[in-house]
Amino acid sequence: MNRLEIAARIDHTLLKPEATPAQVARLCGEAAHANFKTVCVNPRFVAQCAEALRGTPVGVCTVIGFPLGANDTRIKVAEARLALDDGATELDMVLWVGGVIGGELATVERDVRALREVCQGRAELKVILETALLNETQIVAACEATVQAGAQWVKTSTGFGPGGATVEAVRLMRQSVEAHGLRVKASGGIRTLADFEKMCDAGAQRIGTSSGVSILAELGA
Repeated sequence: MNRLEIAARIDHTLLKPEATPAQVARLCGEAAHANFKTVCVNPRFVAQCAEALRGTPVGVCTVIGFPLGANDTRIKVAEARLALDDGATELDMVLWVGGVIGGELATVERDVRALREVCQGRAELKVILETALLNETQIVAACEATVQAGAQWVKTSTGFGPGGATVEAVRLMRQSVEAHGLRVKASGGIRTLADFEKMCDAGAQRIGTSSGVSILAELGA
């Protein structure tokens, strides 16, 4: 992949709780300069990013039910509606991880479907599985619930769990959803061009990283 192709797969991410408006402004400037696919920020910053990126091809991605996924569905729905009204173009929601582990898959599916209905015609929905907390059977079950609920993407990690993206998890997720037309986003611990390439080779079509600028800089090294 060339520089533009790599940039087009990156969600340029800043989700730290201590992030400031000035840091988010810098994130937007970097994204516009590099032509990253989106910036990915906490909901408080969606309106700021939408305004800063107006007139550019860079989208605004935000997180819902972040980082635990244990919010009531009604809270996730309200959060999603507000984010969309503020200008979000993609939503990354954390599914109810404990529901997957506890076998409450019908409830997990309803949770995702409620968000998909909010997003209909307005934004793409990615579902964060937090794969470091799940075994292979549970990852497949979470993927199947996401497929049934009608989301467009499955995503590995919040970056706040016990581990980030792994090649094995990305490969398993891709195998579980590709026949249904869903795509895979890898995030968590992807800091170098080699990391990026490994995740893409395993089947990720989007990469969430706070290291997008340095990854592109490696191409010029």
